[in-house]
Amino acid sequence: MTTPHIRILVVDDHPVVRDGLTALLTTQPDFTVIGEAATGAEALQQTAVLTPDVVIMDLQMPGINGAAATAAIRTAHPDVRVLVLTTYDTNADITAAIDAGAAGYLLKDTGREELCAAVRAAARGEAALSPSVAAKVLAHMRGDRGASLSGREVEVLSAVSRGQSNKQIGRALRLSEATVKTHLLHIYAKLGVADRTAAVTAALERGIIRIG
Repeated sequence: MTTPHIRILVVDDHPVVRDGLTALLTTQPDFTVIGEAATGAEALQQTAVLTPDVVIMDLQMPGINGAAATAAIRTAHPDVRVLVLTTYDTNADITAAIDAGAAGYLLKDTGREELCAAVRAAARGEAALSPSVAAKVLAHMRGDRGASLSGREVEVLSAVSRGQSNKQIGRALRLSEATVKTHLLHIYAKLGVADRTAAVTAALERGIIRIG
């Protein structure tokens, strides 16, 4: 059996960055870069025409910024996953992207393997958060005394610990998959982790959830 190709749209206002990302991504046998865009408006147009599986989205661009473009894409094309890749790691930028429905948030100093893993996770409907971003958000939340999980976040993480997919969790809790992913990104940030397994491990260690 051949592995289905993940169709990717690269969005960045710098041609050199787009070229570099395209060159990197096309080295992967399961990736196909189907288009590029230099602005948020172009990203919306290209997404409508090409219907990629994953959009790699810069944040700071002329006109429609990355967060606004992400929100518009997620509204018009809920099956398309958006993975933010940016140099900006302020809490405001991270929160705006996550609230817009981004499947993940990575910095441009992310390594090749981490980026490719994040693209694959996004294509599967999972969340991907750069460890450095998670650590920054966690530090901010601790400073605000806000690192505890909400009741809904505990419910979502408990379901994850039982091996349920985002779709299954959404059905059980009557939430959209996008909302489940947003909860997961908030959980990752609060626990200072980058993926589902680490989140469950951290929550078990801290007594936030129990198995059995």
